[in-house]
Amino acid sequence: MTASTIGRVGYIGLGNMGAPMAERLLTRPAGLTVLDVVPEAMTPFTDKGAAAASSPAELATGCDLVCVTVLDDAQVRDVVTGPDGLLAAARPGTIVAVHSTISDTTAVELAAKCAEKGVDLVDAPVSGGAGGAKNGILAVMVGATDDSFAKIEEPFGTFASLVVHAGPVGAGTRMKLARNLLHFIAFTAATEAQRLAEAAGIDITELGKVVRHTDAITGGAGSIMWRDTTSPLAEDDSWFPIFSRVRALGEKDLALALDLGDRLGVDLPLGARALSDLGPGLGVGTGEIAQTRSRKEHA
Repeated sequence: MTASTIGRVGYIGLGNMGAPMAERLLTRPAGLTVLDVVPEAMTPFTDKGAAAASSPAELATGCDLVCVTVLDDAQVRDVVTGPDGLLAAARPGTIVAVHSTISDTTAVELAAKCAEKGVDLVDAPVSGGAGGAKNGILAVMVGATDDSFAKIEEPFGTFASLVVHAGPVGAGTRMKLARNLLHFIAFTAATEAQRLAEAAGIDITELGKVVRHTDAITGGAGSIMWRDTTSPLAEDDSWFPIFSRVRALGEKDLALALDLGDRLGVDLPLGARALSDLGPGLGVGTGEIAQTRSRKEHA
């Protein structure tokens, strides 16, 4: 099997994410076999020509690549190593791609067990939601060998517009966890901004419209993620003046928001943390505004 010759793909787990991902794989001429604990979930696929399996082991017998999108670590373990799991029947050379967000240590452990049978497990969590899957524009973060990554790029390209080789097995999950750390901290920051706006008499549904509109233009938090290190910047680094301007603007606006919160009696802990940490996080050190506010708070 070469990078261009992955044949039939198997898909296990046809839920909110798995179903649209599997549906995109129906476009491949080599065929698709599906499996879900809810038999009715397989019907839309069999109606379109896919085969149905009754167990992971049965599915594994005819597939070069098996994609797994189930709930958690326990379910992934059962699918891969259970009594009727993939390893009970998978041929040497089969690739198992776990799209579920699980522990990176689970991915590494299962990959070692698969390797004993000549099976290559890769961790390949996705980002972009069910809408991204339906439209074929997911991002996939892959932990795999170079050889396996080359083989899976083509089938993954049916449901993803960005397929990143994060590193060896486990690296895909570590990248996904870092991405989701940002995601849910941003959600928490959004709730803090809503509290401030609401206390100030602002319609927070209108605020939401502005946030979505401007993030679509600027790229949101990802717009500052260009550097290949988090180390402090030297003053002659080309990024130093750029991020210094970002720090100056950010500290000014954060200080103004914190002042508004003080006047309205709204606690803004994430805002305060952002003011103190923005400059150092960008690699340009704390600016004068943050230093001044810190001195006032500790006076």
